[in-house]
Parts: sequence; C-alpha cells; structure tokens
Amino acid sequence: MNCRSSFFFANNLHHTLTTSKIHNSESCNRNRYPFSGAFPRKVNFAGHGEVSSKHRRRFCPSASSLELPLLPFNMNEVLVPSEKKTLHLYEARYLALLEESLLRKKLFVHFVLDPISISNSATEASFAARHGCLVFIENVERLDVGASVSTRGIGRVKIVKFLQAEPYLIGEIRPMQDRVVDGTDNLSPKVMQVKEALYSLNSLEIKLKTPKEAELQTYILNSLSWAENEPSLECDEAFVPSSAERVSFAAFQPVTGSTQSELLKLQGEKVKAMELKDTLQRLESSLELVKDNISMVAAKLAIQSLEMR
Repeated sequence: MNCRSSFFFANNLHHTLTTSKIHNSESCNRNRYPFSGAFPRKVNFAGHGEVSSKHRRRFCPSASSLELPLLPFNMNEVLVPSEKKTLHLYEARYLALLEESLLRKKLFVHFVLDPISISNSATEASFAARHGCLVFIENVERLDVGASVSTRGIGRVKIVKFLQAEPYLIGEIRPMQDRVVDGTDNLSPKVMQVKEALYSLNSLEIKLKTPKEAELQTYILNSLSWAENEPSLECDEAFVPSSAERVSFAAFQPVTGSTQSELLKLQGEKVKAMELKDTLQRLESSLELVKDNISMVAAKLAIQSLEMR
C-alpha cells in the first residue's frame, strides 16, 4: 500500500493519520506504516462488531485464548511465524503498548487491516483484521527517542473480539494451526528437503557481494534456526505451531540483495502462506520458492563474478 492510498483510507476512517511513528528497521526502504494514527472511538471491523474503549477486561478465563495488545499494519507488511522484525517505537501510545506487552509475558499481536469496502457515500470505512501473528519480544533497547524492539513471529492467531481502542488496541485472540490429518510422519521427508534447500540458499547468499559485509547468518537461516528449536513461551502450547509448520514458514524471508519488485512479490507469497491450512502444501510452496531464490542468487553471483574480472 502506498502513501497516497493510506491517506485515502484515513479520510474514510474520519480521523487524521499522521505518517507512521513505527519504523521497520530491517526494511530496505524503511517504509512508514499508514495505520499509526489514533483509532476513532468506534470503528467497524468486518466480522468483529465495534471497538469500544469502554470495554477494558484484562484477562480471559479461557486457556485457549489470550487478551493482548494489537499492533496494526497495512497489507504489504504481513508477518509470518519464525520471522524476525525490528521496530523503532517512539510515539507515546506505542511505547505504552510496549510496556503492556512486557507485562503480558512479552507478547503482543501483529496484524494487518484489509479494506473491505470504501465508497464516497459510506459514512465509515470497513476493514477486516486479517493475518494475525502472535509476537514475542526478544529484546528491547532503550534509545534517546523511543525504543528499538526486536520481535519474533510465533504463530498465527485469530482476533475474535476487540476489547479496547484507546490508547492502543487490545483484543481477545485464539490460536490458528494447520489441520493435521495423517499425523506428521509423512511430513518428515519434505521438511528435510526444505531444510537442505534453505541451507544451500544461505551458503549462496553469504557469497553475494552486498553494500554491507555479508553476515554468516541470513534472514532465512535465522528463521530456520528458530523454527528448528522448541520455543519457550509462557502461554498455552496451542499458540505454538508444530515443528513442521514452523519450518514451512522459514523460507518466506527477504533474500540478500532483493529488489523492490522481488520484495513486493515476497509479500504476496507471505499472504498465501498465511492463508494455507495444510502444512505439506506450504512446505511444497516453500521448496518451490527456495529453488527460485537459489536460481536468482546464483545468477547474481555469476554477474558479480563477471564484473570483478
């Protein structure tokens, strides 16, 4: 979503959105997020009723649900499980959201707002809350202005109810995991294929000449390393995907030297991955994506070799 579109949405939401006060420190173009403005006291979200700042329940009695702060983004900023993202928070409400999240086992929810219907005659814009991802705060660095927050996507969640709108969103969430039909034994060969392909891609990436000295661990290997280990979180285990499901998401990370068009294409692949409910199907999609990226990086390496002669 470009800045012009975000201002269009702002007018239909009947409140002014300033340029975002949240920065993704790992984004190549350091995009600004358009949903940084204060939400109106009541906003209609498709399928979720109304957000009311008067409803402020703090804890949910069900073990299979959580009440957590919610941080909205636009549709081209989908976060997938296993993905690492660094945010620079410096607006008061988001610093307050950070403090609330630290009190809630270092957890919050990253989700995207998808426009459903916007018309000149409508009194309010309609949005759906989609592609929610439970996020764990791995590290917080206090800065002179705000804080740099390292986060990790854990697993997909569904927002079932909005409980608070101001000064930041709080909602009730439930876990979303892939359907398991025949167990996980039949997934092992495909999981190994994906892992081997990811390691091959990483070995090519670190050889690719970049403006900064290439690190030994790329975004993709970082995600895979996290996916291979059992996360230690203080929440219901239903919120943590299986090992195979975690690995199936690891490929959906930016590749070293990616162009803007390649990053845009990746966002589309991430949306598809989040919508799939079959681990094997996502593993197959991951393997196809990794093979394409291996060919892409190999071609760039060949060009780089010619230029150095």
